[in-house]
Amino acid sequence: MPTLSELVARHTTCDPADLEWMHSLVSDWQLLADLSFADLILWIPLRDESAWVAVAQMRPTTGPTVYHDDVVGSIVAAGERPLIDTAWREHRICREGDPDWSSGVPVREETIPVRRDDHFVAVIQRSTNLSSARTPSRLELTYLQSASDLAQMVAEGRFPFPDEGPILVRSPRVGDGLLRLDRAGRVTYASPNALSAYRRLGLHADLVGTELGKTTATLCYSGEPINEDLMLVASGRTPRETEVEAGAIVVQLRAIPLIVGGGRIGALVLVRDVTELRRRERELLTKDATIREIHHRVKNNLQTVAALLRLQARRLRVPEGREALEEAVRRVGSIAIVHETLSHTPEEIVDFDDIADRVIVMTGEVSAANVVVRRVGCFGVLPAMIATPVAMVLTELLQNAVQHGFAYGSGTVKVIVSRTEERLDVVVADDGQGLPEGFELEASTSLGLQIVRTLVVGELSGRLAVRPGKDGGTEVSVTIPVLPA
Repeated sequence: MPTLSELVARHTTCDPADLEWMHSLVSDWQLLADLSFADLILWIPLRDESAWVAVAQMRPTTGPTVYHDDVVGSIVAAGERPLIDTAWREHRICREGDPDWSSGVPVREETIPVRRDDHFVAVIQRSTNLSSARTPSRLELTYLQSASDLAQMVAEGRFPFPDEGPILVRSPRVGDGLLRLDRAGRVTYASPNALSAYRRLGLHADLVGTELGKTTATLCYSGEPINEDLMLVASGRTPRETEVEAGAIVVQLRAIPLIVGGGRIGALVLVRDVTELRRRERELLTKDATIREIHHRVKNNLQTVAALLRLQARRLRVPEGREALEEAVRRVGSIAIVHETLSHTPEEIVDFDDIADRVIVMTGEVSAANVVVRRVGCFGVLPAMIATPVAMVLTELLQNAVQHGFAYGSGTVKVIVSRTEERLDVVVADDGQGLPEGFELEASTSLGLQIVRTLVVGELSGRLAVRPGKDGGTEVSVTIPVLPA
């Protein structure tokens, strides 16, 4: 399905400011759909205004839908839907007198012109399924009146709020709880869910008739400095969100000022009990902190082991033993680098490019030869369970290239990386003296290559190949399956 931006670019000449206004409207019009118990379709005129194209659609969560199929991308000629033409031409909200039965169910149609600053950019078609119509309750009457006020604000260019930030996915919705305030900030209606949330905060009296700001402050900030955001939100004077706590209970509030005809007539305050959500988030934060601390301690322990091995190597007088311990120090160090990176991130994923660059630097520091090691391409983000063995593989391949490819000469080693959605390809290529005659990977007795083969093939389910380079030297290619980053 094409996006709103794609449809606007394809069919219209809307400027970026108008497009951004429509994006803001669509990001928050679930509120209007739920209050209206109606489907919403956003129509914009084509360049020559000979037809209309549907660029966005929203179904209500509070009532039955009219459109079971998506209509985004549909084009209707001018005149086919007179209410859209009238709303656009006369810049007013239009309502059809009698229900439309063409779809098999009674549907009431309305159209709302969408205004930004001093001009109109689109028309909202509001379609209400009347098949389950009944005598409306006070909740439904409050919803419908609030929807009418919001629709008028859309037609006057006062909704969405230009200074309000993007609406969060977890912002309160109509069904979570709704309060309607008058101009003075007193509650004129409280939905059962909203009242229940305030009961959990400790309210024992009736909420209707009270000043929401004072009542909420008394419940949550007794003897403490009052959060400034609370009074702004609870009075309904500014479009903002805040959270209040009383004991272990956390309630989220979102204010929508109602400004109709140039004056503020009241406000809607959406209420949501987020106690359980915040409890889980705190548990996750605690868990993340614990995991990072574990990685930090593992890194410290590995560095201690490396230091002990380094001390032991200095005391050995047998060159082969000293060299073996120094190789062990480098292997332990490559693992420590991964754990150090994980100790600074809240997730079990790492930016492996930083790790690769540190391994490259470590290889150059211990090389007796004048060898330049360069990385071409990006590893990207890797999960910890893959990053650790890949770091060890890279360490071994670079060490082999430097030690056996050049001895005490000079040259270049390239780490060439390519990443797709399904795999990671790494080639370590040097321009050194090349492979010994009759070399076979399976028959090699090199501990480093045995480690690489075990990690790549056995642990990572990848492929390993060693071959002569095209222009001399040696190329080692590693292919590892990975999940999309």
